[in-house]
Amino acid sequence: MVKTNDRRKKKGKQSQNTRVAQLGPNTPWGVCSERLSGFGGLLALVKFIDLLKFEEVFERHYVSPGRKTQLGCYRMVLGMLILLFIGFQRLGHFTYIREDSMICGILKVSRLPAVSTFWRYLRSLRIMQSQSLLRVMAVLRARSWQWAGYQPERVSVNLDTTVATVYGEIEGSRKGYNPRHRGKKGLRPVLCFVQETREYLCGKQRRGQTLDRGEIAQMIRSFRRYLPPCVRQVRVRGDEEFVGWRSVEACLKCGYEYTFAESGCRLPWSEEGWYAWGEAEYQECEYRPKGWKKACRFVVMRKELPPQKGEELQGFLLEPLRYQYRMFVTNVKARPHEVVRDYDQRAGVENLIGETQREGMIAIPSKRFQSHHAYFQIVLFAYNLWRWFQLYIGAKEKPPKPPPKKISKTPEGTQTLRVSRLKLLYLAVKLSFHNNRENVYYSIHDSRTAEMQSVLNELDRCRKLPSPWLSTGMRALPGSVP
Repeated sequence: MVKTNDRRKKKGKQSQNTRVAQLGPNTPWGVCSERLSGFGGLLALVKFIDLLKFEEVFERHYVSPGRKTQLGCYRMVLGMLILLFIGFQRLGHFTYIREDSMICGILKVSRLPAVSTFWRYLRSLRIMQSQSLLRVMAVLRARSWQWAGYQPERVSVNLDTTVATVYGEIEGSRKGYNPRHRGKKGLRPVLCFVQETREYLCGKQRRGQTLDRGEIAQMIRSFRRYLPPCVRQVRVRGDEEFVGWRSVEACLKCGYEYTFAESGCRLPWSEEGWYAWGEAEYQECEYRPKGWKKACRFVVMRKELPPQKGEELQGFLLEPLRYQYRMFVTNVKARPHEVVRDYDQRAGVENLIGETQREGMIAIPSKRFQSHHAYFQIVLFAYNLWRWFQLYIGAKEKPPKPPPKKISKTPEGTQTLRVSRLKLLYLAVKLSFHNNRENVYYSIHDSRTAEMQSVLNELDRCRKLPSPWLSTGMRALPGSVP
């Protein structure tokens, strides 16, 4: 029998004075005078937004409303962002964190103002503040990508809409497309996501009515203003709700690649042009729909359906019903099956919309439509903060290998926000005042403390480095918002 030399060591650092705690119904309890908080990950957020110079960007591009507050616009908006960053969805939830030591220390107050103070400030916001928040996000997006070392030349932008059902007299609500709650009023926001980083690019809260073609074209033309200057090529993808000559014309004028689903055209294809790839057949043709100014390339995919019960007795009269068709209009220079495969990657946008809904996108804080229009951008601002935070941490923990020229690697750190909160936010901390300064202490018995220490050390190291947008001559804002 061969003896093996077992040199394995236990993973993790264990304390020398580890003692088994025995808690039961007779365990005594009490209160302490120390300042504690359950949101220890907010310290990393404060360092991260300081790394991006968030306050400087906010003061430069944010349009202040008419209402003046004692905290100022920056701390009012930062308080709402922290509330949403933690996971609360409504302003009324400020009640539960009003005396939290960590949050009060970040906002530099002994106690947060009453909930009505934040609510009155929200009611003073208008569409101008909503557009200015998009400008702030555009600058922070470019800076976060540079800190993460992510400089892609091509990105894909996926467009989609959703329905927010409302109850009561809400301005802008209409009865329209609402499959879950038929016949009820709702709002219909439109959102655009960057597929590679899974972040929100632009969009807006809308009244509960069908999208206008001119509205879609205007949004497509604004993509360049929100994307960093490193992006040279953009691929736009949308379903049949976004197809139309004005949206196609906007993509052509801006030099974008596009793929839109189409379901209302009768394309003049021939039965001899089909080719098989996998379980489906494909074909393409040039076609000019009614009202369009030029012919475009259409791609068709069909898949044979299994015969239904009794269908074999119908004969050849129902032959066209044997196939299921999918049609797309595109200018992507690829074979039809590659175009369809690329479009199918857009399916991930449904998961992103569901995630933003859980973050509070469909929360209705006010009856005033313009206030809700601004709150919509604040919610998605907090969503983007998580995405940029994940992008930065993923790039620092797993530095990517140098990719080939003109090819950008998809960044790491794209887990769901719920998992990120458990790993990076909900850490218990103790705050103490020593040597004339505040100190934050994490528990050595928490397995997440080591990871948080590495994140804080990396943030402190990067904060001492020169800003990359200053060394490369990057402009502060990639365009202006109309």
